Amino acid sequence: MNLSQLKPPKGQKHKNQRIGQGMGSGRGKYSGRGAKGAKSISGYSRMRGFEGGQMPLHRRLPKRGFTNIFRKEFAIANLGDLHLLQGDSFDPGKLLELGVIRKLKDGLKILGSGELKRAIHVKAHLFSQSALDKIKAAGGTAEVIPGVKLNAKKGPSFKPKAAAPKPVAPKKDVETPAADAPEAGAVKKPGAKKEKVAPEKSGDKGAEKTTKPKQAKPSGKKEEK
Repeated sequence: MNLSQLKPPKGQKHKNQRIGQGMGSGRGKYSGRGAKGAKSISGYSRMRGFEGGQMPLHRRLPKRGFTNIFRKEFAIANLGDLHLLQGDSFDPGKLLELGVIRKLKDGLKILGSGELKRAIHVKAHLFSQSALDKIKAAGGTAEVIPGVKLNAKKGPSFKPKAAAPKPVAPKKDVETPAADAPEAGAVKKPGAKKEKVAPEKSGDKGAEKTTKPKQAKPSGKKEEK
């Protein structure tokens, strides 16, 4: 048997259909693409998720929540895992060597899951409250590695002071000056015009007018003798 005589079985290979070779070829004019539409032109590519113009599935489904870009992830280690390891002191570097954690990420956090029956010294960035209680109860120590800042929202560190009430001055008894009396300490300005006071009508002049007898007017007619 010669390798040059090997041929594929009949029907496995097909000749590619030649398009655009005139009307007599059967694939002329539109070349199998049709007369109109987006698919008939060159450079057409279907957008991912396209459903023919109707509202696609990724837009019909409701959206929930958001992605926190400031989220921090910590490598987790439990006290039950540390209890089974050999040694009395553990830090992030040693846990990486022993394969307890694979990647340090933003820091190491120790959780209180499991039992701890011996005293150990642990260095980590964060400790849960239950882990601290178990380490202290077993006679061990926990050392916090500084440098990790949490993104927890905290309120203002200072309390606004209440505004102190303003002192009220005691009221003084002020004597109101009489309307007719001149004000004390008033200085007369030069060139000031004096107000004219209307003379009061006295009752004596009226009395004099009433007491005077009326004089008889002389009449034009002569008295007859």
